[in-house]
Amino acid sequence: MSETASATDSTPFLHTQYSDYAHVKRTGTVWTAVAHIVTGVIGSGVLSLAWAIAQLGWIGGPLAMILFASITLFTSFLLSDTYRSPDPENGPTRSSSYLDAVNLHKGEGNGRLCGVFVNVSLYGFGIAYIITAAISMSSIQKSIVYGSLGSEPTSEAGDVYNMLIFGVIQLVLSQTPNFHNIQWLSVVAAIMSLGYAFTGMGLAVVKVAENGHAEGSTKGIPTSTEMAKFWLVAQALGDIAFSYPFSVILIEIQDTLKSPPPENVTMRKASTISVFITTFFYLCCGCAGYAAFGNDTPGNLLTGFALSKPHWLVDFANVCIVIHLVGAYQVYSQPLFANFENWLRFKYPDSEFVNHVYLLQLPLLPAFELNFLRLSFRTAYVASTIVIAMLFPYFNQILGVLGGIIFWPLTIYFPVEMYLSKCNIEAWTTQWVLLRTFSIICFMVGLFTLIGSIEGIVTAKIG
Repeated sequence: MSETASATDSTPFLHTQYSDYAHVKRTGTVWTAVAHIVTGVIGSGVLSLAWAIAQLGWIGGPLAMILFASITLFTSFLLSDTYRSPDPENGPTRSSSYLDAVNLHKGEGNGRLCGVFVNVSLYGFGIAYIITAAISMSSIQKSIVYGSLGSEPTSEAGDVYNMLIFGVIQLVLSQTPNFHNIQWLSVVAAIMSLGYAFTGMGLAVVKVAENGHAEGSTKGIPTSTEMAKFWLVAQALGDIAFSYPFSVILIEIQDTLKSPPPENVTMRKASTISVFITTFFYLCCGCAGYAAFGNDTPGNLLTGFALSKPHWLVDFANVCIVIHLVGAYQVYSQPLFANFENWLRFKYPDSEFVNHVYLLQLPLLPAFELNFLRLSFRTAYVASTIVIAMLFPYFNQILGVLGGIIFWPLTIYFPVEMYLSKCNIEAWTTQWVLLRTFSIICFMVGLFTLIGSIEGIVTAKIG
């Protein structure tokens, strides 16, 4: 067992560095890290950004997006320095997960609190990705029916079936033993994300050209009351906050990197490249979408082009989204799988059900390692996310609430607090005051977005 493991044995659920991961050969580079981050970040959130910019207007929308990108990049730098301890480049103790890092630097109490936020966010991302993938799959089906019959299908049952199809795919992929075995999936998914980002942006640009002018205003979509505008701004900020969620998987990604060079140096480069790429596409897609639709900007950008020509191009974008979300679901689920399964391995070291691995050989397929704990838990996990997605298939509202829940605690509070503790920064020094002020301001923003998004769900439900 690793040095880190023995330091955290009293709270094993907060730890993922166990014997089955201790000797994994780390081969990741800056570009595999970029692929992982882009896969995790450019997901369902990009589809809501045109709507978010539409609420904030031509000045507030882009500025808010750049601000959230800068905040995310800054805190990713802080977080990358907590991977090794005590020295950020050569320290002998590794933190193999976000939870592990919090437990090491801030103690068990903060570790348990962080564990709640991390696992809720990872679980929530899975639900959001199922909803988004089902929307894209339904859009493809509607386009095909419209192209052949000339009319839109009226049945809504397709979303349920599409969620089930997407879930079956995740049931198979979830049996991948750990995060190190899905780098290929991240690369494919990252390519797909660029594919639909380019397509959505291109369709919006073409629509602007057809209109002959850019829609929209500096004040955004008008509302009947100032209070309605107030809550819509909060929801828009929540959607933007949801679009930069990779803090919770940064340490897992960093744990795949080879050294030298030091992992934190590589991670900073990867974070900078990834945030630049994602922000560029976010601005292009969001601004082009608002310019194309103006006050009629849809909550999901591609739904505005559902019946547009050429149909095959819109279908291609939706196919790219589905393939990308197949990978993104795994990127966000694998850390949760590791947390729970390693906790059970620690608690029941002699259990054959928990620990024994069987070698399964099927005709025409390579040998597969079968573990009954992995099979049963991951199957139940995927099934539960499917059921919840079916019960609450609300796209923009779910994204806003998730963004409001995770923004401050996971992106801001814990990275700042871990950095202060690790670097032994004394209270009331300039650096201490600046970091704490930064954290407090972001807390107010996060609370505002959460309340606004919840208000949006209540209003939509009542309406």
